[in-house]
Amino acid sequence: MSTLEITDLHVSVATEDGPKEILKGVTLTIESGQVHAIMGPNGSGKSTLAYSIAGHPKYEVTGGSVTLDGEDVLAMTVDERARAGVFLAMQYPVEVPGVSVANFLRTAKTAIDGEAPKLRTWVKDVNATLERVDLDPTFSQRSVNEGFSGGEKKRHEIAQLELLDPKVAILDETDSGLDIDALRIVSEGVNRFSDKGDRGVLLITHYTRILRYITPDVVHVFVNGRIAEQGGPELADQLEAEGYDKYTKAATA
Repeated sequence: MSTLEITDLHVSVATEDGPKEILKGVTLTIESGQVHAIMGPNGSGKSTLAYSIAGHPKYEVTGGSVTLDGEDVLAMTVDERARAGVFLAMQYPVEVPGVSVANFLRTAKTAIDGEAPKLRTWVKDVNATLERVDLDPTFSQRSVNEGFSGGEKKRHEIAQLELLDPKVAILDETDSGLDIDALRIVSEGVNRFSDKGDRGVLLITHYTRILRYITPDVVHVFVNGRIAEQGGPELADQLEAEGYDKYTKAATA
């Protein structure tokens, strides 16, 4: 069982006019077996939270803490965070020309586990995982994200999630740009991961449509770098009906 604990996190980013504070004291705890959904308008700091946990150098943590099973995540390098069990599915996955999906996945698995997976069983595992996300086995020979459709990129990230098997998955707008079939496939992959019972999920999204397939334990409303409210799945339904207006007005009042 694992716990990701974020306490009073403050994060700034450099701008032409000097440092700008994006996160203004974020506190939340994700336990194993839980799915937390973060919802909020554009520019509220949702992606900043994801990238700060993962260790993106653009973001400077100016206060607070992030721990995974009591270990200081912020003191770790990016690769140490991955080995510790932090996984980030990016909103806009980057292309890596010349590196095949097969090599990428095996290299990542070797780096995280500290030893290379046995090739015969690994190929079977990869093919089975690709099949579950509706990707042909030949997909593994393509360059990472090069020429991929939006749906292929996001399904590939779910394949990574299943094969690398982290402790905590941070999914930054995994539903972005997906048609209904791809949304269902991606959601099924997230549910397979969370249903293990000893893994946590932080799901960042604008819309409630993915929450029709993935039932969150906790929904956080994120506005102006803070959690404005939190509740159960019913809060997402309320946001669908009413929007974020009352929260944004309160934040700027």
